[in-house]
Formats: sequence, structure tokens, C-alpha cells
Amino acid sequence: MNTPPSYPSNPPSPAIVAQEAVRRLPRTALVLLCVVYVLAGYVGREPWKAADMAAFGVMRDIALGYSSWMVPTLAGAAADIPALLPYWLGALAIKASPAWLPIDMAARIPFGLLLALTMLATWYGIYYLARRPAAQPVPFAFGGEAQPTDYARCLADGGLLALLAMLGLAQLSHETTPTLVQLACAALLFYATAASAYRSVLPFIAATVAVLGLALSGAPALGLALAVAAAATRAMQPDDETAAYWGLAIALLGVLAAMLALALRQWPVQWGQWPANWLEWRSLARMFVWFTWPAWPLALIAVWKWRAWWRSLHIALPLALASIICVVSLLQPNPDRALLLALPSLACLAAFALPTLQRSVTSLIDWFTLLFFSLSGIVIWVMWVAVQTGIPAKPAANVQRLLPGFESQFSFTTFLIAACATLAWAWLVKWRVGRHRKALWKSLVLPAGGAVLSWLLLMTLWMPLLDFARSYAPLARLVAQRIGQPDCVQTLGLSSGQTAAFSFHASLQLKPVTPLAQCPWLIVDADSASKVSASTAMQQWVLRATVRRPSDDNEDVLLFERLAP
Repeated sequence: MNTPPSYPSNPPSPAIVAQEAVRRLPRTALVLLCVVYVLAGYVGREPWKAADMAAFGVMRDIALGYSSWMVPTLAGAAADIPALLPYWLGALAIKASPAWLPIDMAARIPFGLLLALTMLATWYGIYYLARRPAAQPVPFAFGGEAQPTDYARCLADGGLLALLAMLGLAQLSHETTPTLVQLACAALLFYATAASAYRSVLPFIAATVAVLGLALSGAPALGLALAVAAAATRAMQPDDETAAYWGLAIALLGVLAAMLALALRQWPVQWGQWPANWLEWRSLARMFVWFTWPAWPLALIAVWKWRAWWRSLHIALPLALASIICVVSLLQPNPDRALLLALPSLACLAAFALPTLQRSVTSLIDWFTLLFFSLSGIVIWVMWVAVQTGIPAKPAANVQRLLPGFESQFSFTTFLIAACATLAWAWLVKWRVGRHRKALWKSLVLPAGGAVLSWLLLMTLWMPLLDFARSYAPLARLVAQRIGQPDCVQTLGLSSGQTAAFSFHASLQLKPVTPLAQCPWLIVDADSASKVSASTAMQQWVLRATVRRPSDDNEDVLLFERLAP
């Protein structure tokens, strides 16, 4: 085992922590919180629009033999995100699943495991960073300071709570898309670099999997940048004989992974544009603030308090990774998906702020969290009661107006789960207001618990409503009622999500518009109606119906029937 060096030239650590402040968070409670968050959103729902449905459609086509494994397609068209690994994972899960398991649920299993892996890698990465001598608190003159292992475990618990709080209501963390593979790989690279001072084999395996995973999941350029940043921060650790070797190894892994992506033609060439005006910057700033709450203020505090230790791995590594990802997210068409990858690093910085926090800061976080999540829980319950009973009348009327055709359903099981979660939140609030709690992670208990509570309530009480609003199933059923089950259906202008939905929910054999295809029906996206005359012989078709997706006025499809010759 390699022991990292101390940093005698630096000023005293800003962390002043007594042994009684590093009490262990009960394992059962922490594991249960993580399991509940992972399962809620992966179990009992339909594939949602649009990226979730589109990615599942590619996996389904590969598993059923409609698409090549090396060139993933959806109904013959290239996948929206040029990637391999995410689609392979979903397709393999579908092929290995038993007949009684719905294939959309089977495809979500590896992604649920990836989310769990993200949490595990984040915990261990923070743990190993907190064990480094440079990260230790100030020793007391007469003893009583926190022991290194207990201190590291306490900060890792706090970092995992911060990660849960940020993930919170992020639908992105429960989608079967390449984004989740990228998140898990970013967390693995963070862990591998942090643990490399104490272990050899497992960190090297983790680093290899991380950079290869990023390269094969649609983010080879970002993977190379993160590998270089991790290598640089690891190599610059003073008086560590393995630092240079690990830095070189991680950098070489990043280069080799990038070369593999180029060889396999898995290098996306489309980038977004730099924000051009104040409105775009303001929108991005608002997203950054809400998406990374409550970690971002804690991260800023950590960077300031530990500024004299900026070269130490416990600050340099998460700061470098988070900074690169934040900059890259500004150039992405979907910045929230790119920003998701920064959450493990931000959680680490938030954890190192905990030993330096003043009571006023923790009180502000507690009260804001208490009010926000208690209010959100009340709103979710009120809306559920209104949908079930019609009282209050105004929320019930709003639901019917926004989701015409939605029929409420009562499930005692989901009601019981939601009721137990609400009671657990009440107990957690009571526990937190107790003055005798001194653990460092106490200020992140309410943010993590409140985020998991709100997500669980949404995924139980609101699940039928969200499925109706976010799924393409209602639209696919309406189309199937009109056209039945023809041998094939031609399409024009449909999005990848719509294409996957008609194929999965309506069991339609879809084909693009070509002169050779002689299908009896043609489905056209309403926005592409003007292309019909240019792409087809209009005298062969007659418009039979316009079908509107019940929850979206801007997502109509046109149904054309081929005239008999």
C-alpha cells in the first residue's frame, strides 16, 4: 500500500473536527435511501419522450436483429447519439431477460446498476481523498481530533448525500440514454484517480473502463479532456513516487480510448455554439444554480477555505473535472445532460466544505430545504387528491384541461409507499431539529432526504399522470385504433422517439418513404406535411385523419391511406 505524503509547507488545515463530529451515518439508512432513489423511476413506468424512448428503440432494434451491433440504427435511420456501449447494454439486457419481464423494464436494469455504481464510486472516491494527509483536520494539542478513517468515512457519507440532493428530481438520472453511461464513467475516473495512491489493480481497471466507456458512449472528446485533467492533477502531487507513473498511465488510457473512438467512427462532430447574448447566459446560470443545489455554494466555500491547498489532490481533482465539464456544457445543445457529469466532483467539493461551515450556513440550508421540500410534498399530495376526488376543483380542472382523456387510477400499494415516505420525512425533520446532533453530514440530510422524498412521491402518486403526459403510448394507441395492424407503415418526418413509440407501443413495422415500399398507410409528422408532395406521389394517398397527442397540442401526426390502384 502506498502512503501519500504530507504537505509540511502548507498552512494549517481549515478543518477543525473533533472525534464526536465524525459519527457514522447508519449504513441501513444510507443504503435504503440510495436503493429507494434508484428504484423509483426505473420501475413501473413507460419509456418517456423523447431521448429515453429513442434510445430504447435503438436497443430494441439491435436485440430483435433489425439493426447492426456496430452501426446502431432505429427503423433504418442512424441513432440520434452516435454511441455503442449504451445500446449494447440495453440490447444485451433485453436478450437475456425472461419472457415474463417487459423488455422496456429489462433495458432499464443495467442503467439502474450504473446509477448505483455512480453512487458507490463517488463515495469511495471521496473516502480515499479524505484519507490523504493533506485533507486531514488540525490535530489538537491534547488529542480528541477526528481519526483519519472515521473522518474520511464521514465526509464520504456527506458527499453521497450531496450527490443524492443534486440528482434529486433529475429525470436524466433515470433514463436509458448514453448520458447515464457517461455519468457512471466520469464517477469511475474520479474514483480511480483518488484511489490510485492506496490501491493499484482496481483503480487501473476502473480508469480503463471509465475512459473506454466515455469514448464509446458518445463523449470521446470529453473523456480525453477529463483523462488529461485527472492525469495532470495526479502527477503533480509532490513527494509521491507513484504520482508521475499514474499520471502517465491515465493520460495514455485517454489517448488510446480516443483513438479507438476515431477508428470506430464514434466521434461526434456537431457542437453547440457559445452563448451569444445575455438571455442565454441568464438561462444557463439559472440552470446551473438549480441543477447543482445545494452543492454549488458548498463547493465555492470549499475552494475558498482550502485555497492554500489547491495543488492537493482532494481539491485539485474535483475542481479540475468539474470545471472542464461546466465549460463543455456551455457548448452542448443540451447543457443539462453534460452538466450531470459534474455532480460527483461537485459532491466531493461539497463534502470538503462540511468541516469548515459556520452554523449560519448550515441553518440557511436546513430552513430552505425544509420549506422547499415540505411545500413540494404538500403540492404533490394535493394534486393527487384532486385527481382522485375532484376536490379541490381547480387543480382537478387544470389536469383535465392539460391532459384531456386522462383517467385517474387508485393504487393502494403506491398510496401506502407514498404515505410511509411522507411519515419518514416528518421523522427526519424532527431528528434534524434536535440540538444534540453534531455529525458533519447533518446539514445534507434534509436536502438528500427531501429530494428522494419528492422523487418517490412523483414516481408513485403521480406516475399514471406522468406516464400519460410523458409517454408516447396514448398517441400510439390512437394511431393503432385508426389503422389496425397492416403489414407495414411508411413514415415521413417522425422524430426518433415517435418512430420508436409506434414500433413498440403499436407493434407497427415502420419503413421510410421510398418508391419500392408499397405500404397501405403513411404516418407524417404535422410539421413535415409540406414535404409530402415532394416525397410521395400525392395522387396515391388520401388524408384519413389527424391524430393529436393528448398531452401536447404541437405533436400532431397525419394518417394517409394508399388508394387502391
